[in-house]
Amino acid sequence: MSIALTILGCHSATPRKNAFPTSQYLEINNSHFLIDCGEGTQRQMRKYKVGFSKINHIFITHLHGDHFYGLVGLLATFGILNREKELHIYGPKGIKEVTLLQLRVSQSHAKYKMIFHELTSKESELIFEDDKVSVTTIPLNHRVYTNGYLFTEKQKPRKLNMLNISGYPDIDKADYLNIKAGKDVVLPSGEVVSNLELTIPADKPLSFAFCSDTCYKPDIVPIIKDVDLLYHEATFLADREDLAKKTKHATTKQAAEIAKQANAKQLIIGHYSGRYKDINVFKAEAQEIFKNTNLAEPGKVFKV
Repeated sequence: MSIALTILGCHSATPRKNAFPTSQYLEINNSHFLIDCGEGTQRQMRKYKVGFSKINHIFITHLHGDHFYGLVGLLATFGILNREKELHIYGPKGIKEVTLLQLRVSQSHAKYKMIFHELTSKESELIFEDDKVSVTTIPLNHRVYTNGYLFTEKQKPRKLNMLNISGYPDIDKADYLNIKAGKDVVLPSGEVVSNLELTIPADKPLSFAFCSDTCYKPDIVPIIKDVDLLYHEATFLADREDLAKKTKHATTKQAAEIAKQANAKQLIIGHYSGRYKDINVFKAEAQEIFKNTNLAEPGKVFKV
């Protein structure tokens, strides 16, 4: 089990030289997801060698341009690359209409099947699940309807406890598959050996929470409790809490406070306002409350 998060863009508002709006590429338990798709995302994907063909699910948090203006371009490129696999797109109600309109009027090559999952609920809900990963929404509070996303690995089966198994000579390799499947073992003598005695728990499933544009919202803490890796926007330094409140964004210390309350293992902050020239001050401020804070930067990869 593992997580690898590649930052493609991490700045707010409009693209600038060496400042790309929000987008992240997540590999979790051998599954691949794109989260938000600001302008220039596909350029960043090529720059940081993100495989286009691996992405079958795209999650858009909200319909502000710096989080989805790169989507139509990416979808068109998929078409030019002769994509055939279906693509699932998750986002607020309206994303289907605006996306298909742009593709239609531009006579895009995107002929593969697109399946839109439009979100309207203001409560946390499970929106994707397979045998490897589940994805749950994190309702946020921004100027428009917005969701973050919690990605959680599925629990792996228990592992063989070879030390205990070796104490039963009548158990052979032919029994291992049944033991891995959770079954007890019946010895030739009729004795039943519990599966719990013959196995040990698998590693704890890892999780990643993506909390994009939002004001300080502590009621998300129960949803992301004990998360291994947390991305939380921090558009402003703490001295501009008034502006953060007005624009429904978060400050460095508010992001750190969410991480602390959630008992997160690691915090990544980003979505920096263009008014700041040195983003290192963001890290310093957040670390006053939550020590294990790191800065999102294009091309940076975080692994768990």
